[in-house]
Amino acid sequence: MTEQDGKPFLYVVVCAAGIAADVSKLITAAQERDWEVGVIATPVALGGFFDTAAVEAQTGRPVRSAWRTPGDPRPFPPPDAVVVAPATFNTVNKWAAGLADTLAVATLCEAYGLGVPVAVLPCVADALAAHPAYNDSIVRLRGMGVRFGEPYSGEPDEHGRRPEFGWERALDLLDP
Repeated sequence: MTEQDGKPFLYVVVCAAGIAADVSKLITAAQERDWEVGVIATPVALGGFFDTAAVEAQTGRPVRSAWRTPGDPRPFPPPDAVVVAPATFNTVNKWAAGLADTLAVATLCEAYGLGVPVAVLPCVADALAAHPAYNDSIVRLRGMGVRFGEPYSGEPDEHGRRPEFGWERALDLLDP
């Protein structure tokens, strides 16, 4: 809980997938459910996959992507929960392997040790999802208590329409 307002604090980890442009939908849904939100982006996601200025205005906090120096204050309180959406092939595999080479993946690795609930909405192309390492990573993360939503490949249906990405489903996964 954040000390200033008593609301639980949600970390939203955003990865580099085209659907990330709509991350404000998740933030809005979380705020409507009385969460304070802080966004942590993978370095590639920060490079134009979503409107960082709009997200900062919406959350009232900076979007984080890099580690702070030891003397810098913590910009976010500790998380009460974490959502990874969209979660890419790369992030899922690095996280499961414990390769904490970015702030985003290090945050996910640390969440396990803190006992913080984590919900994931994967956004992975079918060809990548077929890779055996990906399946192994999903199995490992589920074994760690990570809650997964339905996979989303972004592939258009037979009419050329892309399905909706279930942003709010991530919040539903956090409910016990």
